[in-house]
Amino acid sequence: MTTISTNLQAVGARIATAAQLAGRAVEDIRLLAVSKTFPPERIREAALAGQIAFGENYLQESLDKIAALRDLGLEWHFIGPLQSNKTRPVAEHFAWVHGVERLKIAERLSAARGAGRPPLQVCIQVNVSGEASKSGVSPADTAALARSVAVLPNLRLRGLMTIPEPTENMTMARQPFAALRDLRDALNRDGLELDTLSMGMSHDLEAAILEGATIVRVGTAIFGERQST
Repeated sequence: MTTISTNLQAVGARIATAAQLAGRAVEDIRLLAVSKTFPPERIREAALAGQIAFGENYLQESLDKIAALRDLGLEWHFIGPLQSNKTRPVAEHFAWVHGVERLKIAERLSAARGAGRPPLQVCIQVNVSGEASKSGVSPADTAALARSVAVLPNLRLRGLMTIPEPTENMTMARQPFAALRDLRDALNRDGLELDTLSMGMSHDLEAAILEGATIVRVGTAIFGERQST
């Protein structure tokens, strides 16, 4: 059994255990393998072990991988900050975008996606921790952005995403995830239909699942320590 296959099984077991503790169905939680900086052959290895969805945030690197692995029919998620001049290739080659934080970016993605294709699935990135170094819209401004994004053609607003400040304390780790869930629930009470919470990574996926994560973004626990670019 390959290392990546073994790692995927271990991550799957962690997800299942956390889901059981949360009283949730494990089928309601998707694993997104964050493959940025790793070569196509490592992604192919993960795909042959059953992993379908992969997350990237370096555009040119990801386009090269998408082309190299086209035969596998993988699902590609763009998870990093997105600049205006990169919206077209992202809209053309990805199924999901997790990091929308400005209406201008969403509008450009919508225009570039074009009619006749499945809607581009998008999540709004929220800076729940208020860190100056982190991307994302503030919780207070999320509702206005969400309402504007939800009506754009060629996009489907699925939910919210966050990358909170890391901590080893489980109680503290759960707080920002709970805040994102509460924000999602408030938006739904106001008429939106959001089903996705993209939150939790290798070190804190259990805390995220306990607070309702539907997508966990895991890189290191699958592929090992990230390679420099």
